[in-house]
Amino acid sequence: MASNQEQAAMAYWKENVRLLITLLIIWFAVSFGLGIILAPLLNNIMIAGYPLGFWFAQQGAIYTFIVLIFVYVFKMNALDRKYDVYEK
Repeated sequence: MASNQEQAAMAYWKENVRLLITLLIIWFAVSFGLGIILAPLLNNIMIAGYPLGFWFAQQGAIYTFIVLIFVYVFKMNALDRKYDVYEK
């Protein structure tokens, strides 16, 4: 039988991995899905004179990654507080 501390550590790790997988799936969908797979379809839409598929491939994936970094920091801070492992 695992102690309460071990169970809490396992639950913390499980939530951390779930968050990472979710964020990586979002990043993959934006960078690969919108920037490569759906680019021909999105290129029919123009933004500031550039095709939307091109924009996602060149800029959208980077902006999405930066936003995901901030989401990860916010969510991990909440997770750290939930499991009482945060730094003061």
